Amino acid sequence: MKILSVVGARPQFVKLAPIARAMEGRAEHVIVHTGQHYDELMSDVFFRDLGIPEPDENLAVGSGKHGAQTGAMLAGLEALFEKHQPDVVLVYGDTNSTLAAAVAAVKIHIPVAHLEAGLRSFNRRMPEEHNRVLTDHAADLLLAPTRVAVDHLTSEGLGDRTVLVGDVMTDVLFAVRDRLDEDPRPLPEGLVEGEYHVATIHRPDNTDDPARLVAIVDNLASLSRPVLLLAHPRLRKLADQHGIDLSAGSITATTPLAYPALVDAVRRSAGVVTDSGGLQKEAFLLRVPCTTIRPETEWVETVELGWNALVSEDLTVLAQTVERPAPEPTDAQPYGDGHAAERTVDALLAHRH
Repeated sequence: MKILSVVGARPQFVKLAPIARAMEGRAEHVIVHTGQHYDELMSDVFFRDLGIPEPDENLAVGSGKHGAQTGAMLAGLEALFEKHQPDVVLVYGDTNSTLAAAVAAVKIHIPVAHLEAGLRSFNRRMPEEHNRVLTDHAADLLLAPTRVAVDHLTSEGLGDRTVLVGDVMTDVLFAVRDRLDEDPRPLPEGLVEGEYHVATIHRPDNTDDPARLVAIVDNLASLSRPVLLLAHPRLRKLADQHGIDLSAGSITATTPLAYPALVDAVRRSAGVVTDSGGLQKEAFLLRVPCTTIRPETEWVETVELGWNALVSEDLTVLAQTVERPAPEPTDAQPYGDGHAAERTVDALLAHRH
């Protein structure tokens, strides 16, 4: 069986790592990189650290407006699908690459499997939400990470195409965590284990309104513990434009960390403040309290279990929410046991018959 994976952004390459390993000796695997994001962190070290195979094809589409970017991918992917003739196209997550690959494949009658199917924020302002929903309804096989995701798909009439496999990012995180246990790294200078927060802010809803960004930064600056702010270039650019100091008060702004270093920084921290989807879940898996600056989350289990708190409308409560008491310990495993990639490949191979 020939499976063609389409990836286009850094988080998708992280998810690809355990899938590629699980396919070895079981299926022929072709990897197509759309080049959706230029990412300086996707260096040779990034591929080596996580054991990610190099892509077989690279469209090098680059960034741009959603329509133009998705359209360019559609044209390029259709040609590559015709060249490689896969039995199934495997798409990951919720980017424009995900939607473009699903549409390109279904138009030429190639089955589509969607990994991380069924996640819903129910926020239609997010481009990712449209990408998820449209991809799920186009796909032939829906590989759901959680029971909640299965329920969403069932309620949309897609239950008969759905398989609960668990979350592949859990596989990656546990593998990286175990390696760090064997080979500890030094913390960034000036930080003491358990006595700092890790923060990431990147969503347009939080960065594009200067008043809102000022409120977020002021709250982080007021925290009693140091804050390691992993500042994406876009955040730095907007802060410069608006005259906002990203190193005020308790904050130390630094460049984003490579994935193993990020996992290490989070697991040794007092807590996480973020608007990222993935980091909320990673904080939970590492049993680190998280505060999410969004009105909703796809990972509702993190909130239900008390490890994640949402702050959005009223930013005056952000600092006190971040410094809330630690939650009750839990043994819950809503995201699986670290073997989602094997179950994903099992489901792909079973779907052929």
